Amino acid sequence: MNKQYALVTGANRGIGKAIATKLSENYTVIGTSTSGEGETKAVSIWLKANFSTSEGIIDFLDLLMEQNEIKVLVNNAGINIIKPQSDVTTDDFEKIKNINLKAPYQIAQVLAEKMAKTGGGKIIHIASIWGVISKSHRSLYSTMKTGLIGTTRATAAEWAAQNVLINAVSPGFVETELTMSSLTEEEQENMKSKIPINRFAQPAEIAELVAFLSSSNNTYLTGQNIVVDGGFTIV
Repeated sequence: MNKQYALVTGANRGIGKAIATKLSENYTVIGTSTSGEGETKAVSIWLKANFSTSEGIIDFLDLLMEQNEIKVLVNNAGINIIKPQSDVTTDDFEKIKNINLKAPYQIAQVLAEKMAKTGGGKIIHIASIWGVISKSHRSLYSTMKTGLIGTTRATAAEWAAQNVLINAVSPGFVETELTMSSLTEEEQENMKSKIPINRFAQPAEIAELVAFLSSSNNTYLTGQNIVVDGGFTIV
């Protein structure tokens, strides 16, 4: 078993699963799921996590303090609530805020301090193109992902001197089970036609970038939001 540990939240499917699989080449991977179990073979340790409430986040932070030294954090867990702003409820706002912004912020807060005391580490937040651009009915998701990009910049400046490098990765359309189930074949083809590279990303392509950012090869890159969208946001 590898000696150094990497924590990947939401490691059981899609991008998180691909990241966990890639990082397992160099780290012992700790993953989170709502049940505390998962089918991702690359994950050596599963932790139960309910980020939807403040109480759930506190419980997870307590659990985190019991873990071995973690050198890499990938905040990947997230949800999307798509609806007109006029239909957004307080419960909607609190739930997506807790999962997409508060949990990543507080997990990073705890681990950055621990990393700083042990020579440094790497933190990668999985944001989204919808934190860079937006469209109608995405007010909740865009608000939280924009906030995640903001905290990336601010906290990177704060921890850089302690060799804790913090970056965000903003994927565009990725070929995951969620994407495939939420779009019809016609909608998928229509969306691909709007992407200069004419296809969706594969989860492994996002994982490759995360692997670089979390590796010993990254010695100077921090505070950046790297958009991986096949050119979607430049046209």
